Amino acid sequence: MKNGRMHNKWLIAITVMSGAIMAAFDTSIVNVALPQMRGSLGASVEEITWVSTGYILSSVIIMPMIAFLTTRFGRKRFYIFSALLFTCFSTLCGFAWDLQSMILFRIVQGIGGGTLMVVSLAILRETFPPEEQGIAMGIYGFGVILGPAIGPTLGGWLTDSYSWQWIFYIKWPLGILNVLLIIKFIYDPPYLVREKGNFDLAGLFFMAIGLGAVQIILAKGNRQDWFESNLIVVLAIISIAAISIFIWRELTTEKPAVDLRLLKNVNFSSACLFAGFLHLALMGSLFLFPLFLQQLLGYPVLDSGLALLPRSVAMMVAMPLGGRMYNAVGPRILIGAGTFLNILSFYQFAHLSLETSYWDIFFPQVCQGLGFGFIFVALSTAALSGIENRSMTAAAGLFNVISQVFGSAGIALIATLLTRHQSWSRAILVERVTVFSDTATETIEKISSMLLSKGINPSDVRDSAIKTLESIVMKQADMLAYEYVFYLLCFLFIILISLVFFIKQDKKFFERESV
Repeated sequence: MKNGRMHNKWLIAITVMSGAIMAAFDTSIVNVALPQMRGSLGASVEEITWVSTGYILSSVIIMPMIAFLTTRFGRKRFYIFSALLFTCFSTLCGFAWDLQSMILFRIVQGIGGGTLMVVSLAILRETFPPEEQGIAMGIYGFGVILGPAIGPTLGGWLTDSYSWQWIFYIKWPLGILNVLLIIKFIYDPPYLVREKGNFDLAGLFFMAIGLGAVQIILAKGNRQDWFESNLIVVLAIISIAAISIFIWRELTTEKPAVDLRLLKNVNFSSACLFAGFLHLALMGSLFLFPLFLQQLLGYPVLDSGLALLPRSVAMMVAMPLGGRMYNAVGPRILIGAGTFLNILSFYQFAHLSLETSYWDIFFPQVCQGLGFGFIFVALSTAALSGIENRSMTAAAGLFNVISQVFGSAGIALIATLLTRHQSWSRAILVERVTVFSDTATETIEKISSMLLSKGINPSDVRDSAIKTLESIVMKQADMLAYEYVFYLLCFLFIILISLVFFIKQDKKFFERESV
C-alpha cells in the first residue's frame, strides 16, 4: 500500500489471517459440539441445527454489503467493529441460557465472521505486489483451510475435556489480539472515499430476503422433502421474487449497494462460477465422507476426523506451492491440473467397498487435496486480477458469497441424492434377495452354520440369519448410493473442464501499480 506510511506486508498478512482463520473454523468447531449443546439447551435435533444455520445465514447476507459499509464508515473502523462483534458475541454464545439466545448471538456473530473473511481477502490483494498475488492467495487459502481442518479436533477435545462453552470462550483472547493488530497495522487505502447521504436500502432489503430464503431452503429442504413441503414452495417463490427485484434494482440504480456490474467481466464471472462448483463439491464431499467412514466402515468419530486429515494437509501444502507456481505457469495449467486430480480422486472414491482399508482412502484424499488447493489459489488470483483496487472489496464479497451459497447447496444436494439413491438401491436389492433366490438361500445357510458354531439357540438361528442378511443387503445398498454420488462428483469436474478456457490472467495485471 502507498498511503504515506511504511507497511510490512507480512505483519499485515498475519493481522488479517488471524481474523480469517478464527472465522473459518467457527462452523466446524461448533458442529462437533451440537449434541452436547442440544442437551444443555433443551433443543430438538432440527432446532439445534439453527446454531450453525443462523451463523451461515447472516455471514452470507453481510458479504455483498461489505463494500458499501466500508465506504460509508471507513474500512478500518468497520473492520475493527466486525472483529469486536465476532469476539464479543462468540463469548456471549458461551453464556447462552436457552436456544433462542444462542441463535440470536450466533446470527450477530456471523455478521462479524463474514466481514472478517471478505475484508481479509481484499487487504491481502492490495498489500502484496502484482507479481506476488499468487503467494497472497496461497496464504489466504492456507488460512481458510487450516481453520476447518483443526476445528473438529480442537472442538472435540475442548468439549470432552471441559465443556461445549469453551469452543466459544477460546476465541476471546484470539479476537482481542486480532483487534489490537488491526489497530496497529491496518489503514484505510488512499482510494477509499467515504460516502455520505442516501443509500440503497431497498436493494439491501431485497438481497437479505432473497439470500435468507435460499439459505433456509438449503438448510431445511432435505428434511422437508423439498417441494413436497408448502414451506419450501413459499420460500422458493419469495427467494425468486426478491432476488429478481434485487438484481433489477442494482443494475438500474445510480449508486447500487452491491456492484453486480462486476459480473460483466467474463474472467471474474467464469472464475466465480467455477469457484461455486468447486465449493459445492468440496462441502458436499466433506459432508459425505465422514458419513461413509462412520456408518459403513464403522470408524469412531475421532478416528473419522483423523482419517480426513490427509486431504486438509495436502491442501495446506498445495496452496502456498500453487501460489509460487502461479506466475510461472498461469491459471489455466494450475486449474486444469487440479481438475484432473479431482476427477482421478473421485473416480477412485467411486470404486471403494466395504472392505476398504485406510490406505485405500489415504491416497485419493491426498490427490484431491492437492487438486482443490491448486484450483483455489489459481481461481481466486485470476478472478480478481482484472478488478481495480477500488472495487476489490465488492469483488471479494461477491466471490465469497457465491462460494458460500454453492457450498450450502452442495451439502443439501449431496444429502438428497444420497438418501434417494439409498432408497432406490435398497428396493432393487430387496427384490432380488428372496426365498426363491439360490444365492440368498446359500447365504442364509452359511450364516446359520456360523451362528450355530457360536452357540446361538438353534430355534433362533434362521431368524438371526435372515436379519444378518438383511443388514448385509442394506449396507451394500448404501455402498451403491455412495458410489453413485462419487461418480456424479467425478462427472461434475469433467464438465468443469470447459470453464477452464474462459479463465485467464488479465494482461494488465502485472502492469498495475500496487496500492
